[in-house]
Amino acid sequence: MMLPIYQVDAFSDRLFGGNPAAVVLLEKDLPREVLQSVAQENNLSETAFVYLHTSPWRIRWFTPLVEVDLCGHATLAAAHVLFVHRSARKNPLQFKSRSGCLQVERDGDWLVLDFPVDQLEPVEPTQALVTGLGATPEQLFRGRSDYLAVFPDEDVVRTLKPDMATLERVEARGIIATAPGNQVDFVSRFFAPRVGVPEDPVTGSAHTSLVPYWARRLGKPRLRARQLSQRGGDLLCWQEGDRVKIGGRAVTYLVGEIYLPAC
Repeated sequence: MMLPIYQVDAFSDRLFGGNPAAVVLLEKDLPREVLQSVAQENNLSETAFVYLHTSPWRIRWFTPLVEVDLCGHATLAAAHVLFVHRSARKNPLQFKSRSGCLQVERDGDWLVLDFPVDQLEPVEPTQALVTGLGATPEQLFRGRSDYLAVFPDEDVVRTLKPDMATLERVEARGIIATAPGNQVDFVSRFFAPRVGVPEDPVTGSAHTSLVPYWARRLGKPRLRARQLSQRGGDLLCWQEGDRVKIGGRAVTYLVGEIYLPAC
């Protein structure tokens, strides 16, 4: 069995920037353990599987260790593949997922994700979180799957040197560190060692937490964001009711095939 595979740098307008994601196109269902093995073999923060035989298309996301409920950059990468390499004519594209119905709209060379807003609750930091990050946040919130740790300025977030072994003990998919930006509205980093992603280069799904927080705090409808990983990534975001719009660009790095024994 041959499966088409694409590797795409998401949330970047240049090759070797943003966040690389694998996109695998399926014409039939495959066992979950096969999907997990493919994601582990790819060894990227996320592999998206798009089921072309369903309507609307079904999408699933796997880290090297687990299946997750929502992933932004791999959804952006999947839409890029469908628009650019599969000449998809629908705009916006619709996907069904574990997080409900998702849409991606093409606007020139930008792709805009339509994701559900995360609900944040203020919480007290645990010792593992503070020790793991190496700094105490000014504010801490808990969303559906992540912590949102707010710091006073960009330099604090940029210079964090987290202890991944300690952060792995924090019971959450990941920890978002954020602060006001010097040249953009806000910056962030995302650490998720518990699911096999020590630091994610650019995390679209984290912005379902970040955008409501910063839109409320700054009183701005549209926000420019930057993720301060080594590769870096830029996003344009805004909130519409209970949905978050997350815009970015994408570049294809690799087109190939996976060979699998008959499944």
